[in-house]
Amino acid sequence: MKTKIVRFPAEETILREGETNANMYKIISGHAEVYVGYGTKYETLIGIIGPQRCFGEFGLLLHRPSIYTIIAFSDLMTLRITEDELVDFVRENQKNIIDIMRNMADTMMTMRYHIDLLIKEIESGRKPDAEKLLMARKAMKAYGMYRNIQEAVDHRGK
Repeated sequence: MKTKIVRFPAEETILREGETNANMYKIISGHAEVYVGYGTKYETLIGIIGPQRCFGEFGLLLHRPSIYTIIAFSDLMTLRITEDELVDFVRENQKNIIDIMRNMADTMMTMRYHIDLLIKEIESGRKPDAEKLLMARKAMKAYGMYRNIQEAVDHRGK
């Protein structure tokens, strides 16, 4: 297996929301910030992750654009896993599959939380501005949950 250790200096952008990346990273040391809407007026820090956490799994497993931006909070040392290396990586490091699954479950819960907040805002009669709706649609589409806001609202009523 050729899994490579990759270092990122503090403040380096590693993944960008909306861009496709075919690598997954597992943090060995250091911390990274996870943002949605990075660089916009709706920029939201949704978490800081550290050792044993993974990111980039959606691009690697689903070939979809990143649903968040990752910035190195401190100097970061990671394992970079490519699609060609994934099967061997998991076979040789079986505990990693649990870390990957936990990370994906945590990301799903965070996304669901934000979707629920948006739905509550819509149900209250306050219409979010157009940019906020566009960001929500992109997030839901990239995440594969709903095709549009109305589908999310309809699903919520079931």
